[in-house]
Amino acid sequence: MFEIINAGGWVMWPILVCSVLSMAIIVERFVTLRRGAVIPPTLVAQVWQLAKSKQIDDKRLELLRKNSPMGRILAAGLINVRQDRETMKTSIEEVANQVVHELERYLNTLGTIAEITPLLGLLGTVTGIISMLAAVGEGGLGDPSVLSSGLAEALITTAAGLTVAIPTFVFYRYFRGLVDALVISMEQEALKLIDVLQNDRGAARS
Repeated sequence: MFEIINAGGWVMWPILVCSVLSMAIIVERFVTLRRGAVIPPTLVAQVWQLAKSKQIDDKRLELLRKNSPMGRILAAGLINVRQDRETMKTSIEEVANQVVHELERYLNTLGTIAEITPLLGLLGTVTGIISMLAAVGEGGLGDPSVLSSGLAEALITTAAGLTVAIPTFVFYRYFRGLVDALVISMEQEALKLIDVLQNDRGAARS
């Protein structure tokens, strides 16, 4: 491995750093964006039971906010539970925008890595060709190793850049889609809770 990195020249080192950073972000996002961690399966039912028995207070709202991203969105709606549906929906959407920003953490970095690693590979290709031509200019074409070292640097860096960029871009797109799906699910669950609470209020008044 070290021989390959050494043959690829100095450009291999930033590519290697990008690969480590990319892997770290991918693992962290897989852990953070687990559906069970973002949307606990029984949370909505628990909140509905608390709201139905009128046990929602400031302490429980604070615990709900700290529970999960879904809990933050539900808490935003429950704060305005005595308001009309549109007010509750607006407050939920505002908090959902903040949650989206947090769920998308590091994804811009992942996208940047996917974009710059092929460019680093291209840079390595250029520097490899330059070093090859410089060596040919000094020693002529009599020694094949002069050509092979520069050609190896050019090809290794190109391959390394693409090897990092392709899976990084795939995971970047995957996490983008996952965040969108999670946010839609959270908003739908929150709106269902709003409708139930609003219907209970209407039944109580009548």
